[in-house]
Order: sequence, then C-alpha cells, then structure tokens
Amino acid sequence: QVQLVESGGGLVQPGGSLRLSCATSGSDLSMYVMGWYRQAPGKQRELVATIINRNTNYADSVKGRFSISRDNAKNTVYLQMNSLKPEDTAVYYCWATLKMFNYWGQGTQVTVSS
Repeated sequence: QVQLVESGGGLVQPGGSLRLSCATSGSDLSMYVMGWYRQAPGKQRELVATIINRNTNYADSVKGRFSISRDNAKNTVYLQMNSLKPEDTAVYYCWATLKMFNYWGQGTQVTVSS
C-alpha cells in the first residue's frame, strides 16, 4: 500500500517562500509519475506540477516561481515555492500515479497573507 505524507505548509507573507515535502512509503516510487495538486476554498482541485523521471511540467500560474524535484533514494518529492502570492493559498496535495492507480496524501495547508 502506497502512502504519501505531506509536510512543510504554513502561513507566509506575500513574496515569501515555502518548501513542501512528500514522504512516500510502501513502494519504490522511482517508476511513478509524481506531482502536486492544490485546492482553494470553493474551487476545483488543480494540477500544479508534475515530475516524470527528470522531466517537469508546471501550471502557467506557477511557472518561474515553483520548482518540483524528487529524491528517489529518500522516496521524497519536493515543491519549492517562491514569490508566493495570496492566490497561492490552498490545500496542497501530493499525488502519485502508476498503471492507472492514483494515490493521494492528506494535504497540507498553505496560506499566503500579510
């Protein structure tokens, strides 16, 4: 059973930075597509970033500000978030997928406010 546990969320001022971590267990995730979604109050969950091997993709709204990376030896995926804006406020979810199976973390709250 694959388990994903996020950490690193919190309250930050506009322009600040946070790094989210997603610790995984239960399987060798080096073969999985990994990513981060977010969901703001009253809005649909949206894809923020994905990483496949070393290839990354980002939503237009976070390009140039967010960076996704993975450490397969530690079975951990990271999301470095810089130049944060109030509109980045949301619950951020770690996601893993392989062979049509999807796995989700419990989410971590990120609040950008002065």
